[in-house]
Amino acid sequence: MDSDVLLTSHSDGVLTLTLNRPQRRNALDAASWRELHAALSAASHDTAVRALVITGAGGAFCAGADVSEAREGHPLERMAFINEIALMLHELPIPTVAKVDGVAVGAGWNLALGCDLVVATPTSRFSQIFAKRGLSLDFGGSWLLPRLVGMQQAKRLALLAEMIDAAEAERLGLVTWVVAPEELDGFVDDLTARLVGAAPVAVRQSKALLHENADRPLRDALASEARTQAVNFATADAPEAFRAFTEKREPGFTGEWAVR
Repeated sequence: MDSDVLLTSHSDGVLTLTLNRPQRRNALDAASWRELHAALSAASHDTAVRALVITGAGGAFCAGADVSEAREGHPLERMAFINEIALMLHELPIPTVAKVDGVAVGAGWNLALGCDLVVATPTSRFSQIFAKRGLSLDFGGSWLLPRLVGMQQAKRLALLAEMIDAAEAERLGLVTWVVAPEELDGFVDDLTARLVGAAPVAVRQSKALLHENADRPLRDALASEARTQAVNFATADAPEAFRAFTEKREPGFTGEWAVR
């Protein structure tokens, strides 16, 4: 359901969450965090959702947490709730896409980096703004950045809190694609259609394997790959893919369990 601060739409297997505080460049206030938490929780249990898009309204992605808001409760309690959202996004089994136009700074940038794929426009700008606000990294930035860009570049971004453009973010591997503003909607629509059209069980397992095996020994990674491949052969999708290849047509994937 839509709220004042978070708009939702669901079409053809794609759930789109739109941060909707354009007057504050979609900075996240307490209501925004609550709505985002609820939306991600619902998405994790909705089998009709095959891909998720997060974007912002009014020409900005997200200016991070709204530091102008009066804050209640103990900081550790507030951060525990925000951390739950970061974990929910990371652990969501379906593919996630950040659709970025305008600024993405602080927790807003880490919200985008927490997605599997990031599509930006040439006018998008990014910053780990925390140091300029007397704060340290949060919303997973200290975990995400070294894995994405290496330790030296992570320190540069965190300690200097520079604002970088989309071209620099793409060069560093922090943006997957940069497309013209007028092409952004169509590009993301095509991208999510391709994700939704893929074999859902296989896609979920590949995402999980990448997350789980990044820091594991090769022997352990191979063992988990073997287990998940066995699951794929127990669905209708692998046989369907083989038939489609033989018959020279596009496969129709359902993710249905074939073993009875």
